[in-house]
Amino acid sequence: MPARFDHVTVTASDFATALRFYDSTLGALGLSRLHELGDEEEDDAEVEAAAFGPPDGAAVLWLVAGGASTRVLHVAFRADSRADVERFHEAAVAAGGISRNAPRRWPIFRRGEFNAVVADPDGNLIEAV
Repeated sequence: MPARFDHVTVTASDFATALRFYDSTLGALGLSRLHELGDEEEDDAEVEAAAFGPPDGAAVLWLVAGGASTRVLHVAFRADSRADVERFHEAAVAAGGISRNAPRRWPIFRRGEFNAVVADPDGNLIEAV
């Protein structure tokens, strides 16, 4: 069997801001926060990692706190409809993301596909197709 994609990890410079962004943005595509992790040795540990995926599936994106943030990553998620792509874009911009490409068809690159691309708080590109 060939290798299959499992997940991607994004390190955030401001974890709380990134967590709000990803909750809203990925939530618009039907993905939710599946796991939260903090330091097990601290009684009142703050969340330092969160995993996102479909409610009945495995995590596809991990968001972690860290000193050196991930930069110039481009991750694309498959949406079910144009309306989902539009909701994704609207939610991302409302949560502080920067629109790189508003929802539209891309006939030159991907015949018949409808996409939107936003930058997360650290500049990584998140796309809905």
